[in-house]
Amino acid sequence: MLLKNGIIVNPANNFEGNSDIRIENGIITEIGKNLSAVNNEEIIDLTGKTVTPGLVDIHCHLREPGFNAKETIKTGIAAAINGGYTAICPMANTNPQVDNAATLMYTISKAKETGDIGFYPICAVTKGLKSEKIVNVSELLDNGAIAFSDDGKPVENMHLLREALQYINSHNSIIISHSEDSSLASGGVINEGKVSTRTGLKGIPDITEALAIARELEIVRSVNGRYHFAHVSTKRSVELIRQAKKEGLKVTAETAPHYFSLTEDDMIDYDAKYKVNPPLRTKEDLDAVVQGLQDGTIDVIATDHAPHTVHEKQLPIQDAPMGISGFETALGLTLTNLVHNGKLSLTEAIRKLTIAPATVLNIPNQGTIEAGKEANLTVMDINEEWTVDASKFKSKCRISPFDGFKLKGKAKMTIIKGKIINIG
Repeated sequence: MLLKNGIIVNPANNFEGNSDIRIENGIITEIGKNLSAVNNEEIIDLTGKTVTPGLVDIHCHLREPGFNAKETIKTGIAAAINGGYTAICPMANTNPQVDNAATLMYTISKAKETGDIGFYPICAVTKGLKSEKIVNVSELLDNGAIAFSDDGKPVENMHLLREALQYINSHNSIIISHSEDSSLASGGVINEGKVSTRTGLKGIPDITEALAIARELEIVRSVNGRYHFAHVSTKRSVELIRQAKKEGLKVTAETAPHYFSLTEDDMIDYDAKYKVNPPLRTKEDLDAVVQGLQDGTIDVIATDHAPHTVHEKQLPIQDAPMGISGFETALGLTLTNLVHNGKLSLTEAIRKLTIAPATVLNIPNQGTIEAGKEANLTVMDINEEWTVDASKFKSKCRISPFDGFKLKGKAKMTIIKGKIINIG
């Protein structure tokens, strides 16, 4: 197969320009200009299209086992591929939790039934996500775990967290933190601020996140550990992580598209389709998140794809669960709100969607376009204007705060191990 006339954007080597890519048996064998077809090779003309490393999502929820009405591994993978993703890392807060080898191997086997997408499960830090006992780290790594997180809940036992960090780092792996002080967040529905005051909804203060990050940074400092912060949403959180990096702490961070696309003002109509955790924050927080993306404080853009049933999301906002569908809008939101608005270059935006997440979790065969590597690629039209129609999502969660949004930039083709999956 020969991909012709595409514009390659490969942040791993800071290359951006026209080039062709030859793929044989799922492997990239040659990259160069004006390559000629050999042996009746299939030619795919990508004139006007941009070719990037396959998108990598290091934070998503596929809900299976236990919550199959919300999403299954099969539907979640279909949604990810539809969004341009060639690798995903699902979180452990299923039922039962992915805190043991049997459940881990079940999820991997279900993914293999679905297709060839890079599937790298994140296992729990503690048994049952209870912050009481550390999981069997070595056994889980031996059976396919890529990292560890109690995401959905914080690890609030600091003695246990310190011990877990040392143990997990000693196995060359990493903890992904859901940084939250649960006592401050308890019962909260939206961000604590002008909108919570106006609506009478119980608020979640921004220090809920920042306080947890501050204490976790001290744990990281005490053991010289490596640590990753999930779904960063507040100005103070960005400031704390920025300072930690300046001091040489080995920390990385991610945010999600809703934190640079929406604010608490969107919650004014009590609509639970905007209800996420952490909650949508202020315009000042949004601007700080964007600045963090610009200066490298925030390394990664992850989806935090967290689907629920339409029925659940249509409940009164106090009763509805937190979380939204994210796979199928993430690229469009990133291109529209960061690249086309001049806040990030195309290369920097793609970096945060590809090589950066692959590097944080040491994911093999992802994040770069390189001869000798697997052909895991995303083909996109960065200028295509389209309207989000949640009813057409591949995800089971066909309700989205971005339904009806006009976006600019869309995945057109996902290539996994040389296999082309047309999106349209």
